[in-house]
Amino acid sequence: MSITVRVPTTLRTLTAGEAEIAVDGGTVAEVLDNLEGAHPGFKERILDDEGGLRRFVNVFVSDDDVRFLDGLGTPVPTGETLSIVPAVAGG
Repeated sequence: MSITVRVPTTLRTLTAGEAEIAVDGGTVAEVLDNLEGAHPGFKERILDDEGGLRRFVNVFVSDDDVRFLDGLGTPVPTGETLSIVPAVAGG
């Protein structure tokens, strides 16, 4: 059940510079748990104290924002791509 996780530049220090990581998992939560197991410190940058996605972090399965699906319970089919995209302030 390998999933490709696209890692934003700001978090690549946790993945030894890797832009894409292959991990297993059937849901977004499982993918993040397995990513944390391989790269400690990752989840604390993505999740808030209550265990939900931080407001400034967007997660997509393919092109679909998981906030409009089942959140962390969103299924991630084998071979799919999960993209982590931090919001960028500008003006």
